[in-house]
Amino acid sequence: MKGLVLSGGAGSRLRPITYTGAKQLVPVANRPILFFVIDNLVGAGIVDIGVVISPETGSEVRAALGDGSRWNAKFSYIVQERPAGLAHAVLVARDFLGSDDFCMYLGDNLIGSPIRPAVEAFAARPEVSASVMLKEVPNPRAFGVAVLDASGRIAQLIEKPEHPPSNLALVGVYLFRSASVFSAISEIKPSPRGELEITDTLARILARGEIVHHDIVTSWWLDTGKKDDLLLANETVLDAWAVAEVRGVVDGASRVTGRVSIAEGAVVERSTIRGPVVIGAGARVVDSNIGPFTSIGPEVTVLRSGIDRSVLMEGCLVEDIARLEDSLLGRRVRVRPGDARAGAIVLLVGDDCLIEFARTS
Repeated sequence: MKGLVLSGGAGSRLRPITYTGAKQLVPVANRPILFFVIDNLVGAGIVDIGVVISPETGSEVRAALGDGSRWNAKFSYIVQERPAGLAHAVLVARDFLGSDDFCMYLGDNLIGSPIRPAVEAFAARPEVSASVMLKEVPNPRAFGVAVLDASGRIAQLIEKPEHPPSNLALVGVYLFRSASVFSAISEIKPSPRGELEITDTLARILARGEIVHHDIVTSWWLDTGKKDDLLLANETVLDAWAVAEVRGVVDGASRVTGRVSIAEGAVVERSTIRGPVVIGAGARVVDSNIGPFTSIGPEVTVLRSGIDRSVLMEGCLVEDIARLEDSLLGRRVRVRPGDARAGAIVLLVGDDCLIEFARTS
C-alpha cells in the first residue's frame, strides 16, 4: 500500500503565519504537524509515500521532509498547481499511485491513535472499495459529514452541510482501491465552490453499490487549520506525549516541575518552568515563568516574562511582558514594551513582525 499526504493548499485560515510558510510545517510541541502524519503512516507499514505540494510552499516542504530516509521511507513529490479539491489531488497523483491501494492523509490533521488497525483491516477485506474514519464533533458544519443507516452503514456523505444531519465528521484519513476511486472521480463534477470533492467521490462509490467501510475514532482528532485549533493541538500533544528530559543547562536558581523537555544548547536561568513544556535547542529563558502547555521553539529568547498555553516559533524574542497567553507567534517575532495602551495580550502574529506594548513601569 502507498501513502498520499496532502501538503498543499493556501493555509488561509492560519494567516498571517502561512503567508511565509506551509501550514503543515507549523510546529506542535516543537515538531512540524506534518512529521506526526508521516510517523503515523510509517507506523502502519506505509513507506512509499507521495507528498502533494503547492508551487508556493513546496520547496519548504521538500526541505523539511527530505527524501524520506529519516523515517526509513521513500518520498515522491507531486505538484498540485492550484487547490482544486481533495479528489483533484488524487488525480494529480495518478501516475505515482498507479494501481496500488493507498492511504490518503491530510497533512494538517493530528490523530491521537495509530491508523495501523484500520490499514490492516482494509488490506484484509478486498471487497471493500474505500474506508473512512469518523469522529463525533460539536461543529459538523465545518466538515464533511457522514450519515449512517439503521444497520450502522454509511448511507450518505455531505460536504460542509448548512444543516448537518449528523455530527459524524470525516477525519482526514482515507483508504482507497485505486481502480474504484479513479473511476468514481471521472464521474463527478466540481462542487459549487469549484472543487472536486472527496465526499462526492465517496458518494459515487456508494451509489454504485460498492462498500465504504468506516471506523469511529475514539481518541482525539484535531484539524489544525486555525489559530485556536493549533493551540489546542499543542496542548493536547504536550498532555499526551510530553516527557521529562533535560539536556540543556538549568541553573540552581531555577525550578523545573512536571514533564519538561529542554533541548541541548538551551539555557534556563532564574526561571520557573511548569510542564508540560518543550524548550528548543539554543533557546534562552531568563527571569521568567513558562508553562504549562507551552512550546518554546529553537533560538527563542524569553526575558523577564510570563508565558503559558502558547507556541513561540523559531527565533522569537519576548521581553518584559508580564503575561503572554493563548498566543501563536511566527518565526522571529519580537514582543516587547512600547507606547501602546495597556491591556490583555492575545496574539496571532506572522513572521518578522515587531509588536510593542505599553511598559509596565
